[in-house]
Amino acid sequence: MSAIAELQNLSKAKGRKAPAKDNKAAHIFLIPWTIGLFLVTLGPMAMSLYLAFTDYNLLQSPEFTGFDNIQRMLEDQRLHNSLRVTFIYVLVGVPLQLAVALGVAILLDRGMRGLSFYRSVFYLPSMLGSSVAIAVLWKQIFGTTGLVNQMLDLVGIQGIGWISDPNTSLGSLILLNVWTFGSPMVIFLAGLRQVPAMYYEAASIDGATKWRQFRSITLPMISPIIFFNLVLQIIGAFQNFTQAFIVSNGSGGPADSTMFFTLYLYQQGFKQFDMGYASAMAWLLVLIVGTFTAVNFFVSKYWVFYDD
Repeated sequence: MSAIAELQNLSKAKGRKAPAKDNKAAHIFLIPWTIGLFLVTLGPMAMSLYLAFTDYNLLQSPEFTGFDNIQRMLEDQRLHNSLRVTFIYVLVGVPLQLAVALGVAILLDRGMRGLSFYRSVFYLPSMLGSSVAIAVLWKQIFGTTGLVNQMLDLVGIQGIGWISDPNTSLGSLILLNVWTFGSPMVIFLAGLRQVPAMYYEAASIDGATKWRQFRSITLPMISPIIFFNLVLQIIGAFQNFTQAFIVSNGSGGPADSTMFFTLYLYQQGFKQFDMGYASAMAWLLVLIVGTFTAVNFFVSKYWVFYDD
């Protein structure tokens, strides 16, 4: 059979509807996913939305209270503080992390030897960054007698309790977040490899400096990658829990300086057994993250460049 005849047969096959038995097989494979969607995702979300308007302590049946939990959130000073801590963490930690990730990706993109090794080394902390072990290690490093203070002692500087001081405890967690830059770095590195070299060659012929090439070529060309990383990291930062829980022993201390919103939500739900209020807080977090994401998508049309 000639190639033309095969193409004609393939075209005819595409025009025909899939056999009913193929659809049946697809539907069977979709059953576990559909069950999981309703039981694990949509069902708990609907239940959480209902509990947000109730007073529920796990021991008694939920009692509908209308908008009492919302009114309570407006008056809860510890919740307001947890929002302040979380916003500082997101607005400071995420840009710093992306800047470090992009800087390291640019260095690795210069064709250095042992690229795979360095890429793995830098990526490793991001794999372990949210784990309990790394949080415990971080607590030891920044403790009063930890590695940081021991190094400062060598140069005659009196260290402080980085974790136990309210003025530096949040900063240490932001530093931990910056340290886990490996995941966005790998994505940046892949994006840098897609920038055509001819742009840089043309810019060099025109006498453009490296900084000008970075501003006028690199940043616009990888702006979709920056946008992708920005959205992912913001969503992840708002959900930070493990690091703050381990470092503060679940208290959010000292003086509520590491009381992240998710940690306060956990305390309300699983220590105070106030599931109604915790559910209302969870939906507030969904609203905040959704708003940040929507604003990012709206603003992206002014700075994200897609090379069609």
